[in-house]
Amino acid sequence: MSTSNHKGTSRRRLLTRGGLFVATAALPTAWLASSASADELAAMATVDMEMVVLAAQVDPRKAGTGITPGCGPHVTPVEQRLNARGLLNSAQVDGHFGTSTISAYSAYQKQLGYSGLDANGMPGPSSLAKLGEGGHYTVTRPISPGSRNGSYGGKRTNTRTVNMLAAADARLSWNLTLTQGSYTSSNPGSAGTHDGGGVVDISVSGLSTAQRWQTVRELRRVGFAAWLRTPDQGFAYHIHAVAISDPDLSSAAQPQVHDYYFGKNGLANHAADNTPSEYRVAFTWYEKYKRG
Repeated sequence: MSTSNHKGTSRRRLLTRGGLFVATAALPTAWLASSASADELAAMATVDMEMVVLAAQVDPRKAGTGITPGCGPHVTPVEQRLNARGLLNSAQVDGHFGTSTISAYSAYQKQLGYSGLDANGMPGPSSLAKLGEGGHYTVTRPISPGSRNGSYGGKRTNTRTVNMLAAADARLSWNLTLTQGSYTSSNPGSAGTHDGGGVVDISVSGLSTAQRWQTVRELRRVGFAAWLRTPDQGFAYHIHAVAISDPDLSSAAQPQVHDYYFGKNGLANHAADNTPSEYRVAFTWYEKYKRG
């Protein structure tokens, strides 16, 4: 399962040099300064946080260094700044937000004094903006998890996840009931996926088979990577949902976004998604869903 975002590509300004089109993100600042006006440079130096976080959750588990469509022009300026700080090798400034970039960004977050989830290698709105200070880039479409002490049906979640659940709930004629929230390590069977934000488990008790799959579909429609867990997989029936592009995802939950993006089940065996085709939707995240 994949996605293509032409809005990200449209911001990628191209210059001509020797008759060739050259992506500005790949050019050294000195060359740009001699080839473009200040106004043009300002227009180029934008980083779409939605694209950067998407890449940070999809890229690290790839077999190679392929660039997630629409993300490269926004990842590269971030990697350039990490390189300038001595945290990332020049060879890894390539638009692929892989494991080396995750480690470099985590090291940068720690330099800022962050720890725990705030130093998980996932760009947050404050750290991403600060990295671009000094005219290097500005951040567009910031994503914030909001308060980490929100609640949905008595289960702890962050504000962004509360809003996502409410949006999915409004699309259903029955209510969502959470059995496990976020920011908790109380269930060892969750393998750490609930340790951070953006991850919830949802009861399917009393729902028909069709209603269970409909719930999965509506959760996916608003931006969750959601799967129906079954006894065949070693679980009691429930829905596991991961808020795509939540900057607070734990290190265990981040690979589940990668799996969902590529049509897998988010489990350790990385098997194919068992969701029937009629209940699948195009890959999206909450902010994109809200824009319609």
